[in-house]
Amino acid sequence: MTTTTSAPVTVEATGLVKRYGRTRAVDGVDLVVPTGTVALLGPNGAGKTTLLRLLATVAAPDEGRLRLLGRDAARPADRLEIRRRLGYLPQEAALHRDFTAFDLVDHVAVLKEHTDARARRDEVRRVLEAVGLADAMHRRIRTLSAGGRQRVALAAALLGGPQLLVLDEPATGLDPEQRLELRRVLADAAPGGTVLMSTHSTAEVAALCRHVLVLISGRVAFAGSPAELAATADGRVWLDDDEDPRALRSWATAEGSYRHVGEPPPGAHVVPPTLEDAYLLVVRGTARHA
Repeated sequence: MTTTTSAPVTVEATGLVKRYGRTRAVDGVDLVVPTGTVALLGPNGAGKTTLLRLLATVAAPDEGRLRLLGRDAARPADRLEIRRRLGYLPQEAALHRDFTAFDLVDHVAVLKEHTDARARRDEVRRVLEAVGLADAMHRRIRTLSAGGRQRVALAAALLGGPQLLVLDEPATGLDPEQRLELRRVLADAAPGGTVLMSTHSTAEVAALCRHVLVLISGRVAFAGSPAELAATADGRVWLDDDEDPRALRSWATAEGSYRHVGEPPPGAHVVPPTLEDAYLLVVRGTARHA
């Protein structure tokens, strides 16, 4: 399934396949991703990290074609140009614990061909300040919290204002206040480019993203806007005082009632769906028009 839009296209993928042994982690994915902030949702094991590794040119597909920023990722010269315009935050970034935050991001800046020392240092300070590490940039990474280390890795990904920013679970280890700050950082990073991030938080999708992809078993099960995803659950969410065993999923609410998704019984108190409701239905393979 593809996202159709008149916005400039950043990612074009056709028939992408990535195998690990007999497992197809990515199984024939077709994508057209425009500019803006795009969320990648899916259960654990759906292939999200593998797909992001392909889009970050860290791994190569076994089959299919991939164009990033208008260039062919299979061609070495084009791939080099893509990497100059790309930022990547892996799920588990390997950070040298004896480096300071400043020294580590500066080292990454050197690798990304920031050769002017003064301009490079200014850029390193800019990205560290953007992620809220102005007062901690000269502390060694081993002394930082998990959230602090995550922000160091994010700062490295932001170097140079990349046109394509690929983020694998960027909110991992962040507290609620830091998550709100992350939203600001990503909103500032998106104009004119594309931020593609995997997340388990539908609240982040609703707050940040113009487009959303749902990956199930290595395949795209939904592609569209958050509003279009929520609309797939219209008429399929209801509240009741008791848990209904006929529901596909049900859970207790803070008000003491039960929220259900599935096919409501006659006379049910149907309520407007949320993104989370629709996502659950997509995962169950029962969303309408997904």
